Amino acid sequence: MPDLNIKNMLDAGVHFGHQIQRWNPKMKPYVYTSRGGIHIINLQKTLDCTRKALNFVENITAKGGVFIFVGTKKQAVPLIQKAAKEAGQFYVSKRWLGGTLTNFQTIKVSIDRMKKIDQMRERGDLEPYSKKEKARIEKEYTRLNDYLEGIREMKKNPAALFIVDINRENIAVAEAHRLGIPVVALVDTNCDPEKINYPIPGNDDASRSIEFFINLVSQACQEGQKKWKQHLRQQPVLDQKQKQSKEEFSPHAEKKEGHKQGPTVVKVFKSKGRKLVAAGTADDVEISMELEEKKSEPAE
Repeated sequence: MPDLNIKNMLDAGVHFGHQIQRWNPKMKPYVYTSRGGIHIINLQKTLDCTRKALNFVENITAKGGVFIFVGTKKQAVPLIQKAAKEAGQFYVSKRWLGGTLTNFQTIKVSIDRMKKIDQMRERGDLEPYSKKEKARIEKEYTRLNDYLEGIREMKKNPAALFIVDINRENIAVAEAHRLGIPVVALVDTNCDPEKINYPIPGNDDASRSIEFFINLVSQACQEGQKKWKQHLRQQPVLDQKQKQSKEEFSPHAEKKEGHKQGPTVVKVFKSKGRKLVAAGTADDVEISMELEEKKSEPAE
């Protein structure tokens, strides 16, 4: 993973923005100056925003959350796929299909179809089909695989998204915003950073700049996952301790062997004998004994 410092960002070309006439005025707080008609991004702001974003990424994955890495521009595709696989995250690198988040049940039907064809291919169930039918099924499978391979194991919406070029992936941004799913994104000078929860000002066109930030986010995911796995390993021990603690302090817990059970027994003495009775009932027993004595006395 590259070190997060201004020198490495300069080497990766992170500071180069778009042409002045193509800028979004909302990026003004992140622009340092302009040179040769190109905006120069303030790398100190980029450094601060990146640290904040990486802390968020690590915290989410440390709680078991999963990201979708989204990047469909040519220079980002291989980087997105590699980084997401290394970090155990989902990815979309072909094209964001409308409804991937907001209508996931429909997307799930296509995923199930892709898995079914995969099973048919493995079992050799396509052999009885004609050459034309097999070609049609293979073509369908290729198309589904291109779009859905990165999310084929996704069972529900992700905890957050990481996006390269929010202008290109505007549908993904809109769906995440509609569902309240946080977004971490690389935003260039032609973007609107207010749409993003954790914007990272930087060059979203140069391969070196994209790779620099993708690797940082991927590493943050891996660090968070280590914490999550450690938590899972410790959880059975913590659950057992909590269970034992509840049993020890429960009002219904059985007394340990050797301890007296039942009410305390006290002795009640009267003139003609004694009785062993439960504590709290001694007064009633004494009164009963006195009445019995009076009944037994001879009448005058």
